[in-house]
Amino acid sequence: MMKRHILIFMIVGLLGSPVILANNSAERTYKKEYYSNGNLKAEGWQKQKQKTDYWLFYHPNGEVASKGHFTKNQRSGYWYFYSKKGQIEKEGHLIQNRAQDWWIFYEIDTAKKSKFQYKNDQKHGYALHYRKNKLIKAEKYHKNQKIGEWETLRDFRRDNPEATF
Repeated sequence: MMKRHILIFMIVGLLGSPVILANNSAERTYKKEYYSNGNLKAEGWQKQKQKTDYWLFYHPNGEVASKGHFTKNQRSGYWYFYSKKGQIEKEGHLIQNRAQDWWIFYEIDTAKKSKFQYKNDQKHGYALHYRKNKLIKAEKYHKNQKIGEWETLRDFRRDNPEATF
């Protein structure tokens, strides 16, 4: 069994109140995983054999595949995903490995970008489609089913007066 060493320091501040700093270095370790060919597959922090904090994952060719944070072995927070050529494909919020809130999808070859709202890993809310940073279409989803589509901003605003971005 590994001994855990806890260092505790008491520092008396300017006002005479004590400040306690604790460091439990045995709790968190930096881990690297490798492909069978020896290339780096993943790297990041572990705490009690679970992924925690920031992690990087790599394609077999060495390009970054994804990066983001873990909480108790589940992806959480803002994540980025890349192609094997290193180009960003998508980015967005994850909570317990499930897509939430806004996600952005990139089509590098066509200069298109789409933003979707997610709830519990399903499209739920609005989707906005852009070409060369100009809005070209809006859609509305409910539990992954498209329930509306608009190609002009005027029509979208007319049918969705409550929408705010």
